[in-house]
Amino acid sequence: MSVDLSQFHQVFFEECFEGLEVMEAGLLELDPIAIDDETINAIFRAAHSIKGGSATFGFTSVSEFTHVLETLLDQVRDGSRSICQDEIDLFLQSVDCLRGLLTALQDETEADESESKELVARFEEILASESVVLDGTPTLSGTSLSGWSIQFRPEAHILTTGNEPLRMFWQLQEMGDLEVSTICEALPSFGTMQVESVYLSWHLKLTNSEVTQDQIAEIFEWVEDDAEIIIEPLEENSGSAQIEEASDPGSEAVEEPESVPISSNEKEPAPAQTSEVSAAPAAGKPKAKAEGSIRVDIDKIDTMINMVGELVITQSMLGQIGEEFTSDKLPKLQEGLQDLERNVQVLHESVMRVRMLPISFTFNRFPRMVRDLSRQLEKKIELEVIGESTELDKTVMEKIGDPLVHLLRNSLDHGIETPAERVAAGKAETGLVQLSASHQGGNVVIEITDDGRGLPKEKIRAKAEANGLIGPGDPLSDEQIHDLIFQPGFSTADTVSDVSGRGVGMDVVRKNILALGGSVSVSSEEGHGSTFTIQLPLTLAILEGQLVRVGQEIYVFPLVSILESLSVQKNQISTVGGSADLLKLRDDYIPIIPLHEAFEIEPDSHDIENSLVVVVESEGIKVGLVVDELLAQQQVVIKSLETNYKRVEGISGATILGDGTVSLILDIPGVVRIAERFKNEINYAAA
Repeated sequence: MSVDLSQFHQVFFEECFEGLEVMEAGLLELDPIAIDDETINAIFRAAHSIKGGSATFGFTSVSEFTHVLETLLDQVRDGSRSICQDEIDLFLQSVDCLRGLLTALQDETEADESESKELVARFEEILASESVVLDGTPTLSGTSLSGWSIQFRPEAHILTTGNEPLRMFWQLQEMGDLEVSTICEALPSFGTMQVESVYLSWHLKLTNSEVTQDQIAEIFEWVEDDAEIIIEPLEENSGSAQIEEASDPGSEAVEEPESVPISSNEKEPAPAQTSEVSAAPAAGKPKAKAEGSIRVDIDKIDTMINMVGELVITQSMLGQIGEEFTSDKLPKLQEGLQDLERNVQVLHESVMRVRMLPISFTFNRFPRMVRDLSRQLEKKIELEVIGESTELDKTVMEKIGDPLVHLLRNSLDHGIETPAERVAAGKAETGLVQLSASHQGGNVVIEITDDGRGLPKEKIRAKAEANGLIGPGDPLSDEQIHDLIFQPGFSTADTVSDVSGRGVGMDVVRKNILALGGSVSVSSEEGHGSTFTIQLPLTLAILEGQLVRVGQEIYVFPLVSILESLSVQKNQISTVGGSADLLKLRDDYIPIIPLHEAFEIEPDSHDIENSLVVVVESEGIKVGLVVDELLAQQQVVIKSLETNYKRVEGISGATILGDGTVSLILDIPGVVRIAERFKNEINYAAA
């Protein structure tokens, strides 16, 4: 029976990319002077799994490349070879190369194998540079080793696990000359055969080969629990090895049938087995490129199943009350509805937890980046990661990676000084960059802190004045000066480098974070370092919102953007140019936008005096939005307006309220952009 292995590709790629992360993390921790056994074993196991899995699916470019890595790692692991820092760097390059090969295979595009071939050549030079004694090769007293005898008796169900013996034989043939003898003693009559069962066993002779017993055992390791496997050495000129019956030592030897060599033009890789493969449904061929997936803790699944059970019980109870409803059953009905509300809330929270992943999935990429970049900048930098178990929605996590890269590169390049500069300033040679994550309320707060030179306030002010961002002598607080670095094209770098200095980056960081419904700020003390603080919602699917009414329409304001709401008095309003209104809010003037005018709705009143204004803020800009009434605060499920209709300025999405009506969710940054245009009109009118 032939098994369609393509249905397991997505699981394979996920495991490979996880394995590469393990390899990279281990290589970064590896000390050439004192090699930790656990670390080198973890690196070896990851490489070995990638090799075995790629051979299973016929991805020879990956399996052949990884085989060379595995060989060198095995020699380091068994103590027969040392490893230097240059070789660790070479392994790290190989991790990047493997990631590229796997990505190309996943995307079904042609991979560039030039780098992998170059790396293989360099590894082969290392392997040939010194004589290595391999452990695990058995020796026989008074004889020389000429090959191996392999007895393979699979269980009848082995094909149902996704394994085919023929593929294992093909991989064995790559190691030397292989002869295969088939043993048919357990073959039943034709009428009693089961299609998915295996009744054959095999005796294999591998000659003209220098492989070890462990290397042969690796081929069968995926089926070692589903078969009897005996591997024994062959003596030189020993002829055919006798097959011993393990269950009955006294039984006569079974006569071997004629040996059958395997044709090389039928070569295919050996199959592998994982827990995900055995559990995967035997569905039709999937799409060429599978959708993203999430590995979920079994406890989260159990909680969901339990809550579904509670909902079924509650539904059954309510259904019974409905069939024979009388007024005296009203308390029972109310009790059932309360149970339903509670169970739905718990189920809702459980479903949301399924999408939550540890932020370490994003943080794990940064130790390597800091290591490489510190070498490029000729600086000594230590990265400290805190709170990597903090959970964040998968969608948010995927989109926060690039902004974090920009901020870290900024800290490494602009923040941390060179060793000489640090010593001159009375600091340790090695700079410290701290990356932390924590939950605060309903948000995740990520901080990037360095103990470097801090932001140069005077230099920032001078550059901002030169660019026309501020006027000469404008009174600005330290916070406002620091905030100028997020302006488009702003940079204080004296020279352009591959790392920074092109005036691109920090404005993109803020834009991307705002698009996630978050915020970013910076605090700094010159000479002592800086801290960038990112605040993000836990998920993009659920929003904590404030419902407001404008005329007959209900809108949702993101609660995180609201500063305050107030009833406007006449003495708080200033009119500019005859029509533009400003609200005096303590010592500040902010533009007022009547939402009924922006959205062309008939309001309760056109008079701004005594109206209700909700003050919101985005990117440090405050805006007053005139509404008719404040309603309840509640969580709402966000539906994409752009996907289901089209993009509308000032609107980020929609939701369905409890009464079935559709309510639009305001995009506060978009509203602020409208206000900015409104402010420009005010300035023009005033001029």
